[in-house]
Amino acid sequence: MTDKNHRYTQALDALMELKAEAVSPHSAPMPALPALDQILAQIGPLPREALFLGMASDGLPVLLNLYDPAVGSILITGDAGSGKTAFLKNIVRALTLTHETSEVQFGVITTHLEEWEGEMASPHRVAIFSAHEDGAPELLLSLAAWARDSRSRKQSVLLLIDNLEAVAGFDFDSLQNLRWLLAHGPSRRVWPFLTMNAPRYGRVISWIPIFHTRIFGRVNDARTASALGGDASSRLDQLQAASQFSLRENGKWLRFWSINS
Repeated sequence: MTDKNHRYTQALDALMELKAEAVSPHSAPMPALPALDQILAQIGPLPREALFLGMASDGLPVLLNLYDPAVGSILITGDAGSGKTAFLKNIVRALTLTHETSEVQFGVITTHLEEWEGEMASPHRVAIFSAHEDGAPELLLSLAAWARDSRSRKQSVLLLIDNLEAVAGFDFDSLQNLRWLLAHGPSRRVWPFLTMNAPRYGRVISWIPIFHTRIFGRVNDARTASALGGDASSRLDQLQAASQFSLRENGKWLRFWSINS
């Protein structure tokens, strides 16, 4: 095994598949990064179970292990303009470059369908629906049924919901399907990624404890950051809006960069 491959194998071992040593949250800003396809080419082939999320400041990739349900459902939160939607889209673009459709696919529920026009033609797409379309609750129902029958499958599906507040108003049966997917989806190869506007957390506060993993974009208000799990050392107000994110792992804050295509 080459040294490079060994480094990325190490990265896959941690909760969010980062190298064991935490990166300081106060690291100097990362210089201009190459395009996504160039970075992935430099990293080399990823394991089947690895989903690329971004690059840490130490140069290691941030990878989600799709075969490790301990990570749980993922909440991406931050102020308006912190890059939540772009982060989801970058994940989709990365998976299309690194995985076959037989390995990973994605479905989207969004309040801004026009923002996802570029992904409509992707062969990895299961469906992309507006939160106001009948197809959105039907997608939840279909994925819940698929997940209940997927114990032996190796294929994973990302459920990307861009705006938790919008789906929180669905009918009772749809909400039951969503809650089941949030609780059990990762163990059945369905990975929910939901975004939430941080200052509006009070509107969906009952949902927040369900998420085992929270990824933060820039949050300027200290009280909001604290209510969502930030602390004095997280410095969420210092994240670079639209491109930098942070998560907490083993009591330390890990910053990384979402990579545009």
